[in-house]
Amino acid sequence: MSILHDRPTTLFRSPTDLTADAPPEARGESRDSVRLLVATHDGIRHTTFRHLDRFLSAGDVLVINTSATVPGQLDATRGAEPVVLHIANRLADGTRVVELRTAPDARDPILNGSPEERLVLTGGGALTLLDPYPHDGSSPPGGRGNRLWRARVEIEEPLADYLRRVGRPISYGYLRERFRIEHYQTVFALHPGSAEMPSAGRPFTPELVTRLVAAGVVFAPITLHTSVSSQEAGEGPLAEWFTVSTQSAALINAAKSAGHRVIAVGTTATRAVESVADPAGFVRSGTGWTEIVISSLRPIRTIDGLITGWHDPEASHLLLVEGVAGPELTQRGYDAAVDHRYRWHEFGDSGLFLP
Repeated sequence: MSILHDRPTTLFRSPTDLTADAPPEARGESRDSVRLLVATHDGIRHTTFRHLDRFLSAGDVLVINTSATVPGQLDATRGAEPVVLHIANRLADGTRVVELRTAPDARDPILNGSPEERLVLTGGGALTLLDPYPHDGSSPPGGRGNRLWRARVEIEEPLADYLRRVGRPISYGYLRERFRIEHYQTVFALHPGSAEMPSAGRPFTPELVTRLVAAGVVFAPITLHTSVSSQEAGEGPLAEWFTVSTQSAALINAAKSAGHRVIAVGTTATRAVESVADPAGFVRSGTGWTEIVISSLRPIRTIDGLITGWHDPEASHLLLVEGVAGPELTQRGYDAAVDHRYRWHEFGDSGLFLP
């Protein structure tokens, strides 16, 4: 399991009382009604996401992720013990990356799985754990066991069909109820493959996109299929499959050459673009697995700004935010978000970092 060689410097208390436990639609609000904190070196501003266009200019590029979320959460049993399974990346040999978590709400990881252990899927079929993933001889912080496994899924239909039939979106114990897969799709979702929602794009609405296009803001689509989140402090992001097209690379390079800003919508979009950026910041098309970890050891080359949700202390996502915004601006933004009680996690509020 990949352990970070760098740590975020941003310090704040874990905001467990600020977790968004439902999407804004469940409160009778629109997606773009979530709050937006805008952090620049000129100061901090508080607004709502529907006013994002006020902070962008004609020629700016928004890099958006077109990956769609799949219903990757399943129920299973280990003998008589009910468990929750999270199904993530498909590997080259046809096996899958999976995570075992406690039933019924996936609140905690289960770390005592063992090779060749067979779990019975309550929707029919079974799953066999093969070996820890990644198989690199490392272990989670504290050496407490294995959170992720390479596993063989044993069902009688294509897994995508099976998940559509019996699966549900991956969620955790902080949500007040289970929500439909539609709540986990962004307006940009075209290509199914993400285990968890590329949530930075969630507050966009068709109306906001139309206003941005009319104002001359350019959209550059990429695709990066997310794996399961980094649940352990100090645990690095997993390898993820991505595609950056020739057209999107050209849009990004043209904007940079003309002095416009390239702003990533989410850490996923940042990771994809930076995976095909050369040391001078020139972006080429590319597709494949990325293992890049943005940090002081591998700084940002192309991305100028970031739209993002709010991440937990020591998460690898926070390290990437620091890579884009710098440690000082990231710290000021997070201090303000905590002080002003911004909501955390996939249904929460947003930040726009423009260093």
